[in-house]
Amino acid sequence: MKINTIIYRHLLQELLPPFLINMVFFSFVFLMTQILEITNMVVNYNMGLSRIGLMMLYNLPFFLEFVIPMSVMLSILLTFLRLSGDNEITALKAGGINLYQLLPPVMTFCLMGFLLTGFMAVYGLPWGRIAFKQLAIETAERHLDVAIKERTFNDAFKGVMLYVTHMDAKTRTLTDVFIEDQRNTNIISTVVAPKGNLIIDPEKHSVMLRLYSGTINQVDISNRSVNTVQFSTYDISLDTRQQRAGAGLHGPKDEEEMYLGELSAYLDETKIKDRQYYLTLMEYHKKFSLPFACFALGILAVPLGIQSKSSRRSFGIGLGLIFFLVYYILLSAGWVFGEAGTYPPIIGMWVPNIVMAGMGIWILIYTVNERPFFEIILRNGVLKRIFQKYRG
Repeated sequence: MKINTIIYRHLLQELLPPFLINMVFFSFVFLMTQILEITNMVVNYNMGLSRIGLMMLYNLPFFLEFVIPMSVMLSILLTFLRLSGDNEITALKAGGINLYQLLPPVMTFCLMGFLLTGFMAVYGLPWGRIAFKQLAIETAERHLDVAIKERTFNDAFKGVMLYVTHMDAKTRTLTDVFIEDQRNTNIISTVVAPKGNLIIDPEKHSVMLRLYSGTINQVDISNRSVNTVQFSTYDISLDTRQQRAGAGLHGPKDEEEMYLGELSAYLDETKIKDRQYYLTLMEYHKKFSLPFACFALGILAVPLGIQSKSSRRSFGIGLGLIFFLVYYILLSAGWVFGEAGTYPPIIGMWVPNIVMAGMGIWILIYTVNERPFFEIILRNGVLKRIFQKYRG
């Protein structure tokens, strides 16, 4: 077996464990940012563990777009920090192995991250966004009675205002019901009843309110007339599909909910270049730029790990996180300026990759030529003292 093949396999085996650990850790950290929304759903709608698990699963693709490139960078950085600290890099150099010869397994590893990130960006994100929204609305529909507050004007249904003095959550019985129905623009109906029952049909996405022994007052604005009707039983059908359409399930999709073909079709058909057009265009380019970040950050991580061999490992990891933070700041700035139309979105989405890859190649050249890049940069001033403080 050729010596290069053995080295390549060894490097790939070294890269995988820290990658998996970083993936799990950062995915957990990012999911914790959604804990308030999930807690709200648990408290308000008594969600079970299965639905909580599904909500976390549907949120994962959005986070993995950023977690995978970050994990790729840190796993490469940690691997080369260890190889440098154990003098394995020195041994390879003594055996005639050039640092450029270590790049093929690194690029192969970056390619794996590229494919995973691309899958999440192109297929996972739209699927997760749509599924999460649908699950949230279905949960709210099944537990709509929980959302109806006592002694409060509830506007859960478009065009209908509902007020109840008391509600029995077990039997879904309403006491002292007041309803103002403005769904008909010409007629405003006011319904008052001492008692009613809430009947929810999640399959048909509808809610029916059955009232007993009440009064209906109708004001016809166009004819300037008023009618009063007494009833023993009266059913009001409240269709929740309007809420679903307003949430985007039956209406225009948000740019993050569009698949690649839908994004391309929208951009081709839209003639007016407004804010929504630029948002969609940036989302289109982001689906390609984020996967390529695996290569840009991966190239940067190689010389960072080797150049930090004489420093504490925490310093090298902190340096890697700082560079990723710089990448994220550049990406966020590109998103803001691209959304405003200050410059083309393609620039905002691709400049971070170009900057990181350029810096990586620059530092790599210094490293191959055995030049201490960081000591040259930090030769004078306060930064030099900070650097020397963290040296081993």
